[in-house]
Amino acid sequence: MPARHDIESERELWDTFAESTKDKVFDADPVFCWTQYAGHGPGSELLGDPATALEIGCGTGRALAHLAQQGVNATGVDLSPIMIANTVERWGPLGARFVCADVLDHLSTTTETYDAIYSIFGAAWFADPAKLLPLAAERLNPGGVLAFSQPPAIPGAYGPQGMYKGGFAGRAMYTYRYSYTPRKWENLLLRAGFEEAEVWVLGAPEPDHIGTLIARAVVS
Repeated sequence: MPARHDIESERELWDTFAESTKDKVFDADPVFCWTQYAGHGPGSELLGDPATALEIGCGTGRALAHLAQQGVNATGVDLSPIMIANTVERWGPLGARFVCADVLDHLSTTTETYDAIYSIFGAAWFADPAKLLPLAAERLNPGGVLAFSQPPAIPGAYGPQGMYKGGFAGRAMYTYRYSYTPRKWENLLLRAGFEEAEVWVLGAPEPDHIGTLIARAVVS
Protein backbone atom coordinates (compact mmCIF):
# COMPACT_ATOMS: atom_id res chain seq x y z
CA MET A 1 0.00 0.00 0.00
CA PRO A 2 1.45 3.42 -0.92
CA ALA A 3 2.08 6.10 1.68
CA ARG A 4 -0.93 8.34 2.21
CA HIS A 5 0.26 11.89 2.80
CA ASP A 6 -2.21 14.32 4.40
CA ILE A 7 -0.76 17.80 3.97
CA GLU A 8 -2.82 19.49 6.67
CA SER A 9 -1.96 16.83 9.25
CA GLU A 10 1.69 16.97 8.29
CA ARG A 11 1.67 20.77 8.51
CA GLU A 12 0.44 20.47 12.10
CA LEU A 13 3.26 18.05 12.87
CA TRP A 14 5.88 20.40 11.43
CA ASP A 15 4.34 23.36 13.26
CA THR A 16 4.92 21.43 16.47
CA PHE A 17 8.51 20.81 15.41
CA ALA A 18 8.91 24.52 14.61
CA GLU A 19 7.78 25.48 18.10
CA SER A 20 10.33 23.10 19.61
CA THR A 21 13.20 24.49 17.52
CA LYS A 22 12.46 28.21 17.88
CA ASP A 23 15.54 28.77 20.05
CA LYS A 24 17.73 27.12 17.41
CA VAL A 25 16.52 29.69 14.87
CA PHE A 26 17.08 32.78 16.97
CA ASP A 27 20.12 31.77 19.02
CA ALA A 28 22.23 30.09 16.31
CA ASP A 29 24.52 31.44 13.61
CA PRO A 30 24.38 30.54 9.91
CA VAL A 31 26.10 27.24 9.15
CA PHE A 32 26.15 24.79 6.25
CA CYS A 33 26.72 21.15 7.20
CA TRP A 34 25.29 18.09 5.44
CA THR A 35 25.65 15.77 8.42
CA GLN A 36 24.20 15.51 11.91
CA TYR A 37 27.68 16.06 13.37
CA ALA A 38 28.92 19.65 13.67
CA GLY A 39 31.97 20.34 11.55
CA HIS A 40 31.98 16.86 9.99
CA GLY A 41 31.78 16.23 6.26
CA PRO A 42 31.63 18.48 3.21
CA GLY A 43 30.09 21.92 3.02
CA SER A 44 28.30 23.99 0.42
CA GLU A 45 30.94 23.18 -2.20
CA LEU A 46 28.80 20.16 -3.17
CA LEU A 47 26.45 22.67 -4.79
CA GLY A 48 29.19 24.04 -7.05
CA ASP A 49 29.11 27.82 -7.37
CA PRO A 50 25.40 28.63 -7.70
CA ALA A 51 24.00 32.10 -8.23
CA THR A 52 20.55 30.83 -7.19
CA ALA A 53 19.62 28.07 -4.76
CA LEU A 54 16.45 26.52 -3.36
CA GLU A 55 16.36 24.62 -0.09
CA ILE A 56 13.40 22.23 0.12
CA GLY A 57 12.23 21.65 3.67
CA CYS A 58 14.45 24.46 4.92
CA GLY A 59 13.67 24.04 8.63
CA THR A 60 15.59 26.48 10.82
CA GLY A 61 17.06 28.21 7.76
CA ARG A 62 20.67 28.24 8.99
CA ALA A 63 22.08 26.68 5.80
CA LEU A 64 20.11 29.07 3.62
CA ALA A 65 21.33 32.02 5.68
CA HIS A 66 24.91 30.83 5.11
CA LEU A 67 24.38 30.86 1.34
CA ALA A 68 22.75 34.28 1.48
CA GLN A 69 25.82 35.60 3.29
CA GLN A 70 27.93 34.31 0.38
CA GLY A 71 25.87 36.35 -2.08
CA VAL A 72 23.67 33.52 -3.34
CA ASN A 73 20.08 34.38 -4.25
CA ALA A 74 18.68 31.90 -1.72
CA THR A 75 15.08 30.70 -1.35
CA GLY A 76 13.72 28.25 1.21
CA VAL A 77 10.44 26.35 1.16
CA ASP A 78 8.86 24.80 4.25
CA LEU A 79 5.41 23.43 5.02
CA SER A 80 5.16 25.03 8.46
CA PRO A 81 3.89 28.64 8.65
CA ILE A 82 5.35 28.90 12.15
CA MET A 83 8.79 27.90 10.92
CA ILE A 84 8.55 30.31 8.00
CA ALA A 85 7.56 33.18 10.29
CA ASN A 86 10.55 32.43 12.52
CA THR A 87 13.04 32.19 9.65
CA VAL A 88 11.78 35.32 7.92
CA GLU A 89 12.22 37.29 11.14
CA ARG A 90 15.67 35.86 11.84
CA TRP A 91 17.26 35.51 8.39
CA GLY A 92 15.22 37.77 6.13
CA PRO A 93 17.53 40.75 6.83
CA LEU A 94 20.37 38.75 5.22
CA GLY A 95 18.44 38.65 1.95
CA ALA A 96 17.19 35.06 2.24
CA ARG A 97 13.64 34.49 0.98
CA PHE A 98 11.25 31.98 2.54
CA VAL A 99 8.06 30.50 1.10
CA CYS A 100 5.40 28.59 3.04
CA ALA A 101 4.24 25.79 0.75
CA ASP A 102 4.19 22.09 0.16
CA VAL A 103 7.40 21.33 -1.71
CA LEU A 104 5.74 19.33 -4.48
CA ASP A 105 3.18 22.09 -5.02
CA HIS A 106 5.90 24.74 -5.13
CA LEU A 107 8.05 22.86 -7.63
CA SER A 108 5.09 22.09 -9.87
CA THR A 109 3.72 25.64 -9.95
CA THR A 110 6.69 28.01 -9.74
CA THR A 111 8.18 29.44 -12.92
CA GLU A 112 11.54 30.03 -11.22
CA THR A 113 14.57 27.90 -12.00
CA TYR A 114 17.68 27.42 -9.90
CA ASP A 115 21.34 26.55 -10.21
CA ALA A 116 21.06 24.31 -7.14
CA ILE A 117 18.29 22.60 -5.20
CA TYR A 118 19.18 20.92 -1.94
CA SER A 119 17.81 19.27 1.19
CA ILE A 120 19.56 18.67 4.51
CA PHE A 121 17.49 16.10 6.41
CA GLY A 122 14.57 17.89 4.75
CA ALA A 123 12.02 17.33 2.03
CA ALA A 124 14.12 14.83 0.07
CA TRP A 125 13.72 12.55 3.09
CA PHE A 126 9.99 13.15 3.51
CA ALA A 127 8.60 13.48 -0.05
CA ASP A 128 7.86 10.65 -2.47
CA PRO A 129 10.97 10.54 -4.69
CA ALA A 130 8.94 9.33 -7.68
CA LYS A 131 7.21 12.75 -7.58
CA LEU A 132 9.94 14.95 -6.12
CA LEU A 133 12.96 14.04 -8.23
CA PRO A 134 11.47 14.68 -11.71
CA LEU A 135 10.06 18.02 -10.50
CA ALA A 136 13.47 19.01 -9.11
CA ALA A 137 15.16 18.10 -12.40
CA GLU A 138 12.69 20.28 -14.32
CA ARG A 139 13.37 23.31 -12.10
CA LEU A 140 17.16 23.20 -12.43
CA ASN A 141 19.09 25.30 -14.92
CA PRO A 142 21.39 23.47 -17.37
CA GLY A 143 24.26 21.97 -15.40
CA GLY A 144 22.32 22.47 -12.17
CA VAL A 145 22.84 20.35 -9.06
CA LEU A 146 20.43 18.52 -6.78
CA ALA A 147 22.02 17.46 -3.50
CA PHE A 148 20.53 16.03 -0.34
CA SER A 149 21.46 14.29 2.89
CA GLN A 150 19.62 12.08 5.37
CA PRO A 151 20.31 9.09 7.59
CA PRO A 152 21.09 5.91 5.66
CA ALA A 153 18.44 3.23 5.40
CA ILE A 154 18.31 0.58 8.09
CA PRO A 155 19.27 -2.66 6.31
CA GLY A 156 16.19 -4.40 4.97
CA ALA A 157 13.88 -1.43 5.63
CA TYR A 158 13.37 0.33 2.31
CA GLY A 159 10.73 2.58 0.79
CA PRO A 160 8.32 4.77 2.80
CA GLN A 161 8.71 4.47 6.56
CA GLY A 162 5.93 5.73 8.84
CA MET A 163 7.03 8.09 11.61
CA TYR A 164 4.91 9.31 14.54
CA LYS A 165 5.66 12.59 16.28
CA GLY A 166 8.02 11.71 19.13
CA GLY A 167 7.02 9.95 22.29
CA PHE A 168 4.48 7.42 20.93
CA ALA A 169 1.85 9.05 23.12
CA GLY A 170 -0.82 11.70 22.64
CA ARG A 171 -2.79 12.51 19.51
CA ALA A 172 -1.52 10.63 16.48
CA MET A 173 0.47 12.90 14.18
CA TYR A 174 2.63 11.19 11.60
CA THR A 175 4.45 11.53 8.33
CA TYR A 176 6.59 9.31 6.09
CA ARG A 177 10.32 9.12 5.45
CA TYR A 178 11.76 7.50 2.33
CA SER A 179 14.82 5.29 2.67
CA TYR A 180 16.76 3.38 0.02
CA THR A 181 20.23 2.01 -0.63
CA PRO A 182 22.71 4.34 -2.37
CA ARG A 183 22.41 2.27 -5.56
CA LYS A 184 18.62 2.57 -5.52
CA TRP A 185 18.86 6.33 -5.01
CA GLU A 186 21.22 6.60 -7.97
CA ASN A 187 18.76 4.66 -10.14
CA LEU A 188 15.87 6.86 -9.02
CA LEU A 189 17.83 10.01 -9.87
CA LEU A 190 18.89 8.80 -13.30
CA ARG A 191 15.34 7.66 -14.06
CA ALA A 192 14.08 11.12 -13.05
CA GLY A 193 16.17 12.79 -15.77
CA PHE A 194 19.53 13.52 -14.15
CA GLU A 195 22.58 12.94 -16.31
CA GLU A 196 24.91 12.07 -13.44
CA ALA A 197 24.18 10.76 -9.96
CA GLU A 198 26.42 9.76 -7.08
CA VAL A 199 25.13 8.61 -3.70
CA TRP A 200 27.29 7.44 -0.80
CA VAL A 201 27.25 6.97 2.96
CA LEU A 202 29.73 9.12 4.85
CA GLY A 203 30.87 7.46 8.06
CA ALA A 204 30.34 9.15 11.40
CA PRO A 205 33.31 10.69 13.22
CA GLU A 206 33.04 7.95 15.85
CA PRO A 207 33.21 4.22 15.02
CA ASP A 208 29.86 2.40 14.91
CA HIS A 209 27.86 5.65 15.04
CA ILE A 210 25.18 6.42 12.45
CA GLY A 211 26.57 7.74 9.18
CA THR A 212 25.00 10.13 6.68
CA LEU A 213 23.67 9.32 3.22
CA ILE A 214 24.66 12.07 0.77
CA ALA A 215 23.44 12.36 -2.81
CA ARG A 216 24.59 14.65 -5.61
CA ALA A 217 23.06 14.66 -9.10
CA VAL A 218 23.51 16.93 -12.12
CA VAL A 219 21.21 17.75 -15.04
CA SER A 220 22.55 18.22 -18.56
